[in-house]
Amino acid sequence: MKERLDSILSEGKKIIEQAKTLVELQDVKAFLLGKQGSLAEIFKEIPKLDVSLRPEIGRLAYNLKEQLVSRLDSRREEIQLKSSEISENFDFTVPGVSPLSGSLHPITQMCYDLNDAFRSMGFEIFEESEITSELYAFDKLNFPPEHPARDSMDTYWLAGHDTGSPETKLCLRPHLTGASVRYLQTHKPPYRFVYPGRVYRNESTDARHERAFYQYEALIVDRNLTFSAGKIMVESILSKVFGRKVSTRMRVGFFPFVEPGFEIDMNCLVCGGTGCSVCKHVGWIEIMPGGMPHPNVLRAGGLDPSEFTGFYINIGLDRLVMMRYGVDDIRLFHSSDLRFLKQFN
Repeated sequence: MKERLDSILSEGKKIIEQAKTLVELQDVKAFLLGKQGSLAEIFKEIPKLDVSLRPEIGRLAYNLKEQLVSRLDSRREEIQLKSSEISENFDFTVPGVSPLSGSLHPITQMCYDLNDAFRSMGFEIFEESEITSELYAFDKLNFPPEHPARDSMDTYWLAGHDTGSPETKLCLRPHLTGASVRYLQTHKPPYRFVYPGRVYRNESTDARHERAFYQYEALIVDRNLTFSAGKIMVESILSKVFGRKVSTRMRVGFFPFVEPGFEIDMNCLVCGGTGCSVCKHVGWIEIMPGGMPHPNVLRAGGLDPSEFTGFYINIGLDRLVMMRYGVDDIRLFHSSDLRFLKQFN
């Protein structure tokens, strides 16, 4: 048995030194120390030896294993060091090639920047499925039964939407607000959360509109919340995103899920407010609807509107990106044209 151990050690030293690559060294390790390796056979035979011989042979076998492991580790370091050496034929005068680098899509980057800004103000980030139901897309948001947004000319309905209950009639979410009601139903007040995501509208595309685009919703619900707090929130977020004060204005607007409702515009940064095709030559561009959640929406969320009030905004994320970079066509951001996207690396 001792002769076999000496033979394994001698052969092991030889084949370890002959290994030139890490792959070859791994094969050598399996041959010597694997479950079917040479040393494994020795360990299997030790229990069959005479009781008086087992301690000595066992000790020799374990010592052999430690020697082989040590030599394998040393050889691995040698191979790794050698592989990192520069070849004698390497030409240092040849210009290098810059490695390809990637970056976040500008819309994704804007979303992350908004997340950071809202987190700094104590908001939670909320996400949900892109498929919703008529119940949450319209009914719980105070949309009347005959509202045109329910038609297939505006909303992408899934097969079977013309039968069943509102809860089983499914569609691609036309906005994010329905999921906000789910949040109210499943969390305890007060609420302070944001909800980013992609929405779908069956409409014609142009420089300012897409069929699939990104929104960023924010909602505060609390007792005795003032309207001015919401306005300050909008101005604070825009100043953080753009790194400077941005002029805004609020116009009266109607949306079924808010009362009162407003259209919130910002000064067009593409033209600096002088007028261009993006802002329809008025110097202002609509970036978000907003207002106080309608009492019926609060009731749908399980809240008493006489006790709670809130402030809601839904940012057009794509348009905000247009303003950040001064791009006059929203379709460019959805084109997957690397010639365009490489500018944002």
